[in-house]
Amino acid sequence: MASEDKAPRPLGDLERLVMEQLWAAPTALTVREVHEQLAGTRDLAYTTVMTVLDRLAKKKLTDRERDGKAWRYRAAAPREELAADLMRDALDRAGDRREALVRFVGQVSDEEAALLREALSRLDSQERAG
Repeated sequence: MASEDKAPRPLGDLERLVMEQLWAAPTALTVREVHEQLAGTRDLAYTTVMTVLDRLAKKKLTDRERDGKAWRYRAAAPREELAADLMRDALDRAGDRREALVRFVGQVSDEEAALLREALSRLDSQERAG
């Protein structure tokens, strides 16, 4: 169970846009590089992007390293890991975890249901093996 202080929070719109840039980049990006990529679609101040990246670093969603006078940022984990953490946190907060799981499974597509069956089967095999 995730503790309250470690529980991930859903990303805001701007945080999500910034994280999309970091997830798509093959290397760590500076604030300027993220700002330039977002400037094509949104009118954002450089300082706004800097503030968002700093906030994401404080939330431990990004890792940053010094590069001269600038910081370079990269996503701390793949987006799939963040999604899994958010789903686990939602279940922790659901009250009736079983009912929340049943309702969730009732809403998945056939393809998603097949993926869930495959994942559970793989988990069973691992538990039996060891």
